[in-house]
Amino acid sequence: MSWAEIYPWEPPAAGGPVTRHVYDQVRGAIHAGALKPGGRLPSSRDLAARLGVARASVVAAYELLSAEGYVTARRGSGAYVSGDLSGVLDLKAPRVQAAPEPPPELPSKARELDGLAFPPPTAPEARMFSNGRTLMDVRALDAWAKSTRRALRTLDPVHFGYSDPRGEPRLRAAVADYLRAARGVVCEPDQVIVTAGAQHAVDIALRVLLTPGDPVWMEDPGYQPTWHALDAAGARTHAIPVDASGLDVAAGVAAAPRARLAFVTPSHQYPLGVTLTMGRRLELLAWAREAGAWIVEDDYSAEFRYSGPPLASLQGLDGGERVIYVGTLNKALFPGLRLGYLVAPKSIGAALAKARALTDRQPPTVTQAIVLDFMESGQFAAHIRRRRLAYRTQRDALAAALRDRLGDRVDVDVPDQGLHLMAFLKDGRNDVAVQDAAARRGLYARAISPLYRQAPARPGLLLGFSGFPARGMAGGVARLAEALADLD
Repeated sequence: MSWAEIYPWEPPAAGGPVTRHVYDQVRGAIHAGALKPGGRLPSSRDLAARLGVARASVVAAYELLSAEGYVTARRGSGAYVSGDLSGVLDLKAPRVQAAPEPPPELPSKARELDGLAFPPPTAPEARMFSNGRTLMDVRALDAWAKSTRRALRTLDPVHFGYSDPRGEPRLRAAVADYLRAARGVVCEPDQVIVTAGAQHAVDIALRVLLTPGDPVWMEDPGYQPTWHALDAAGARTHAIPVDASGLDVAAGVAAAPRARLAFVTPSHQYPLGVTLTMGRRLELLAWAREAGAWIVEDDYSAEFRYSGPPLASLQGLDGGERVIYVGTLNKALFPGLRLGYLVAPKSIGAALAKARALTDRQPPTVTQAIVLDFMESGQFAAHIRRRRLAYRTQRDALAAALRDRLGDRVDVDVPDQGLHLMAFLKDGRNDVAVQDAAARRGLYARAISPLYRQAPARPGLLLGFSGFPARGMAGGVARLAEALADLD
């Protein structure tokens, strides 16, 4: 591609030397790297028209640039930046380096965000056992390609203008139908707001529900990006311990009885994988009604339950409209999709929709059209059924390999739901050291002790199985065993 066609060429000043002006612009763009070797320049006629000058002035400038080696003329084709500029770029006068100015003082919010421990730009999703990875089989990929072609063939006028910040109505209706059938969520399409994923939904909820200093309950251990979002929002976050029954509601009431908000992952707690019991669910809802608080239910891996009937959502039990239900299609399909949703209580639906519009004007309409076609054609449900069976096989293969190879060193919790399992270290070994040793073996075995804030940390490794075929689990566990042996 030749960027010369869209380069911001500037007309010469009145009365100035036109040829020299054109020469300086082209030469400067070449030295700055804006025009690359071999790139086509505008024709003399076109550039003259853009600058409002005589064509002869542009021709003269091109001839001068050609004589100096900057430009090559090709008969019948036009003028091009020379392919070899080594001789002329050396002629460039060295720039006079000004004394460096001190960097501006960072705003306090920038310093806070800069200190958060976010994943590096190159995340380890491709490493074995990463939990940020999913798979799509050949049938799903073929169906996705067909949905994409149909969506692009029938480009709706909505794609050529701005649309509803909540998302396209037909997609919101399809999501509402799915959630009512699969998760027992009580909602209408108007309550669904399409987001860029669960984290985006959490950010929207924080903008509407919190003011700096508000007390909030957060699971301990818990999902780090949610902790970061609460810290950035200025919340006074209370770490509420998680036990075998899920979030300890009594501990939350003791710590912050009038908290404004509670964050929970009730179906498959992150990272421990436990399920919030029915007694705790009812206790949490009763507290929210009494305290006038809100609950954000992150149902991030709701589609993948491997034994027993699907768990009813916390939102479906809520008679007082206190629960904001958050879900994502990124886990069900693939993380690069960047599409999720929240179900808003009717009382704050308009405010949440406006906050969504302020943070990101609207979801991408073409992506929504593809997902809608994928859902309406029945391919989404078929994909979930196949992935549920495949992920169960992958989970079982990983658990079996861990027990066979490392049964004396780890306790394995096999979850009924979700995309990862926990391997707790029996000897109390430092799980961060194991994580680092595993990384040197090309694995991503995430230590969970850094995910605790106040509760006593139980050292263990979070191992994802959704993104890796069952046949590779034994080999991955063998490398994990080598990593543990490296620390002996």
